[in-house]
Order: sequence, then C-alpha cells, then structure tokens
Amino acid sequence: MLLAIDCGNTNTVFSIWDGQEFIATWRTATEWQRTADQYYVWLSTLMKFQKVEADITDVIISSTVPRVVFNLRVLADRYFNTRPMVVGKPECLLPVDVRVDEGTAVGPDRLVNTVAGYDLYGPDLIVVDFGTATTFDVVAADGAYVGGVIAPGVNLSLEALHNAAAALPHVDITQPQRVVGTNTVTCMQSGVFWGYVGLVREICARIKAERERDMRVVATGGLAPLFQQAADLFDEYQDDLTMHGLTVIYKYNKELADK
Repeated sequence: MLLAIDCGNTNTVFSIWDGQEFIATWRTATEWQRTADQYYVWLSTLMKFQKVEADITDVIISSTVPRVVFNLRVLADRYFNTRPMVVGKPECLLPVDVRVDEGTAVGPDRLVNTVAGYDLYGPDLIVVDFGTATTFDVVAADGAYVGGVIAPGVNLSLEALHNAAAALPHVDITQPQRVVGTNTVTCMQSGVFWGYVGLVREICARIKAERERDMRVVATGGLAPLFQQAADLFDEYQDDLTMHGLTVIYKYNKELADK
C-alpha cells in the first residue's frame, strides 16, 4: 500500500491508499523538529486505535517545508523499508510539463494540484487552493503548469490584523449576515470574507481574459465550501485534490520504472 504525505506550512496530512481508495487519513501540525521516530509512534498508534491494517510498501511526499523532508525520508526508510518519492526532486517525474521562467522553483503542492486537476477535470483550469497562502494555478490546454498567482491566506490575513492592531481581536472566518458590520468582530469578518470573494472572482476573471478562453475553476482547501456557498465562485470543489495528485504521480513513476 501507498503512504501519501502532504506537508504544508501549517499541517501535514498522512493518507493510506490501497490502490483504489484512501482507507485512512490523519492530520498533524507541521513541526520541523519532529523526528522520524515520533512520526512513527504517532502514526502507528492511530492505525492501531482505528484498527487500520495496512502493509505500507511505498511512500510519496510533497512538502513545502524543506526542513521536514529529511525526517520523513528517514521514516520511510527506517520503518517501511522503502525509498520515498519526493515531488520536486529530479528522480520524481511528473506526467505534465512545467513551463515557467528558467530557474524558478515551483511549490510541490502546486505541481501536485495541477496534476490532480488535469487528471480529474481535463485542461484549461484555474486551481484555487485555500491554504496558508491562497494560490491560483493555471493548467494549460495540454495539462502543463504555466504559472499562477499567490495571495495571503485567509487565516493569515486575520492573524495579521489581530497582531498588527492592538484593538482588533482574533476572530474566526465566517459569512457575515450583512456586509456592513455593527461591531468590531462583524466588521472584520465582513472585510475578510467579502474581500476574498472579490479577490478570487477578480483574479479568475483576469486570468481568463489574459488567456482569452473560458476556464473551469477548481477549488480545494478547507475554506473553499464556505466561499462557494456565498458567491458561487467555483465550478468544482475537491477536498482531497492534493492527495489524488500524489497517487497519480506515484502511478506514473511506477509505470515508467516497470517499462
């Protein structure tokens, strides 16, 4: 079975894929100090608690935090006796081209989302990922990654307001009942919520205009359903888009190796 690991700036997700579906998924905070031994104790305890029986033979990793990769590599080698595939490394090939400026390093998560989006929905996509940053990734007619947009994440913006202004409290993101707030909390919620609705709509419209074609907008990330309910911003929503992309990349590399 395959252990797919998606390490983001805030959280790291571990999923076990049996070749047909994900049979278990767990999430933990991303901490670069965590050792391979600690990862294994945590993971094996959860597997035992949930009675998940899985013979893990392969591991694939996508990480936006380089310092975490070493210990995840050790986890794969020491406890699963396998050399992991690491997205972004030369030996981990992608089924799509990456066409950006020479010398540009593209985040592995963005490449994985591109692969997943193209596999599930075809060409001419805008993939919007609500993570620590809000990213927009453009998938061309042939499935290639051709660039995108990076904006501050929703929660990051709320934290910045709270940290930079002493009088502003920490608030949770939610859809306000009215645009005009009547207290500090609803004012902040309205500004962030409708501000991001406008940001997503405007950026997607400008991408479509610049590329002179209609494009399907695919969203992923925990906050995507909240924005979709209010503004009908997306054509598709896929919660496990990144994990699906990891399985596609894994299968692609295994098929190449078997030839």
